[in-house]
Amino acid sequence: MREFIYYSKKARTSGNWKDLKKAGRMDIVCNVIIQALFISNKMREDVHLHLIFNGAPNPPMHLEFVSNKDIPISKKDVAGLIKRMLYKCNENRKIEVFPGCFIEKKSFAKLVKELEDKGKETCILDTKGEDIRKVDDKKLNNCVFVIGDHEGLPRKEIKKFKNKVSIGKKIYFASQTFIIIHNELDLRGV
Repeated sequence: MREFIYYSKKARTSGNWKDLKKAGRMDIVCNVIIQALFISNKMREDVHLHLIFNGAPNPPMHLEFVSNKDIPISKKDVAGLIKRMLYKCNENRKIEVFPGCFIEKKSFAKLVKELEDKGKETCILDTKGEDIRKVDDKKLNNCVFVIGDHEGLPRKEIKKFKNKVSIGKKIYFASQTFIIIHNELDLRGV
């Protein structure tokens, strides 16, 4: 199972928005979900995607997608699904809004700690990191890839990461990063 965390500093934490760009760049979030979960004509069966929204009015929010379940979405329905998930959030517990689609109040730091406590290696995407093409298959297989939005990850959190992985010296859109990582893992059979 490939696992990713996408952090968005300004993504809205309520479902009362109409314009994707004015909702904390929810357009970027939609692209991330599509690139992380879909390939041509079908959904990937091996992805666990975590989204952390840290925008107004009720941060932080953790949205989770597990693609080996029967997630009831198509590419055109992604924004509507996010809105419905945000409306259903319960302050006190994790809720499965649709099969494979969960929401809860949880911070970026808490999510990372929980994953590391489960034995996962968190690997932040950084142009100065180790070239992904040179990283050992075993490490990649246990890696949770951490990707920030166009504003990046919180500085205090970046310092905590030991593992830094690079997909090259150029800076790509967040959604393109998912494609590059998937392609490298697909080619290697990881």
